[in-house]
Amino acid sequence: MNKILEDTAPVAKLRGRDWRKSMSDHVAYALIIYTALHIFATVGAMKETGFKSLALFALVVLVVGIIPACRSFERRWRNLSDAQASDPSLAPAFRRDLALLWLLAIGLPFALTGLFKAIALIG
Repeated sequence: MNKILEDTAPVAKLRGRDWRKSMSDHVAYALIIYTALHIFATVGAMKETGFKSLALFALVVLVVGIIPACRSFERRWRNLSDAQASDPSLAPAFRRDLALLWLLAIGLPFALTGLFKAIALIG
């Protein structure tokens, strides 16, 4: 058994980063962060504005918007072949997708909260 582990260890080191797994991990973490920020920002906005229906709208945005967007990021990288999954030439595209993913995950809750507050000022 140890011989098998010893023989496969160099192969794992040579393969490098698996873009598929890394993107999947980032998507999972981004959804957690997005949800936490969304809850805290929305609850704060609800207390300030008194609009409880905004929380339901926020939930719809979560389900209709962010989850499919995150799945599209994951799908793009999940469908790579084994050879492509560790291809270092994909690093710039991976970094671009990560930047966009995290911009959405962190920025969207605050953008929605700002929109809710603006609607409350108008209404």
